[in-house]
Amino acid sequence: QVQLVESGGGLVQPGGSLRLSCAASGFNFSSYAMSWVRQAPGKGLEWVSAVNSGGDSTSYSDSVKGRFTISRDNAKLTLYLQMNSLKPEDTAVYYCAKSVYSSGSYYFDEYDYWGQGTQVTVSS
Repeated sequence: QVQLVESGGGLVQPGGSLRLSCAASGFNFSSYAMSWVRQAPGKGLEWVSAVNSGGDSTSYSDSVKGRFTISRDNAKLTLYLQMNSLKPEDTAVYYCAKSVYSSGSYYFDEYDYWGQGTQVTVSS
């Protein structure tokens, strides 16, 4: 069974930092691109970032570019999202998702498995 389990969320002040993790199992993690997607209160899903299977190519939404860094440790079967300079508008449930391809994109239909999400709240 494919499993994706997010962790690392919590409450942080504006300007602070947080690192999210996504532990993967049940598939060949190193063969697939991965993404982070978020859902703010009362809003729809927003693609945040993607990393290819090898971890050497990344992409970001304009809203997080320069502040967030996606990475992966294929040996540890773990995806990460380092979030710096956090803003209140970053408040959301953050999900990790598995792509069907080795190179991911912002198209939601390429992601066949999703985690349960972890809550990030940015507030003073």
